[in-house]
Amino acid sequence: MTTEFPLLLGTAATLGFVHTLLGPDHYVPFIAMAKVRNWSNRQTMIITLLSGIGHVSSSMLIGLVGLLFGVELLRLTALESVRAEIAGWLLFGFGIAYMIWGVRRAMKHMSSRPHSHGLFTHKHPGGALAHSHGSHDESQVSITPWIIFTIFVFGPCEPLIPMLMFPAARANALNVFAVALTFGVFTIGTMLTLVHTSVRGLAKVNFGIMERYSHALAGGVVAACGAGIQFLGL
Repeated sequence: MTTEFPLLLGTAATLGFVHTLLGPDHYVPFIAMAKVRNWSNRQTMIITLLSGIGHVSSSMLIGLVGLLFGVELLRLTALESVRAEIAGWLLFGFGIAYMIWGVRRAMKHMSSRPHSHGLFTHKHPGGALAHSHGSHDESQVSITPWIIFTIFVFGPCEPLIPMLMFPAARANALNVFAVALTFGVFTIGTMLTLVHTSVRGLAKVNFGIMERYSHALAGGVVAACGAGIQFLGL
């Protein structure tokens, strides 16, 4: 048993890292939204952290409740599959809706010329391009992080529940907690690292002539992540 527990923790850490790295839906939406919405690094990290906690905690709660009431592993994994499907469609739908909004926004800015300061288009703190007078993106700024958070709460951590079963079978509550905590820390830590590194790398990237369509492009990227979950099992 002394060798089993460290091996279990190592497996939890490895799966937390690998399943996050191989699932672009864990970090790409944050990177895309941070870029086009002009989120600060602190804001991006907080949104990613809270979404990651919601993502891991929901699966952890389901797994612990299932263990408490003796629910079979197959039923728990079936429930996680349903949640994955819901999360995939939500992410896909959000991406498509945001892409359509981005296209409409681009077309609107084409018809009403944004004002400029010298050679640079004026930007607002929320990440909007130059405004047509009387038109602001404040509502989208406030609601976007909450939509992403909600989607991530629905999104399951598929490897977590099977891993909880092994220490649970040994009737060791402390080991169950340690495995769940290790998996969660490495999952969220990997999300934060990937998002932070990517956002810093993209900070100096300019869309150039495609700047007007940056929101539409971001929506398309998010929709592609949702499609990857639904149709490719990413």
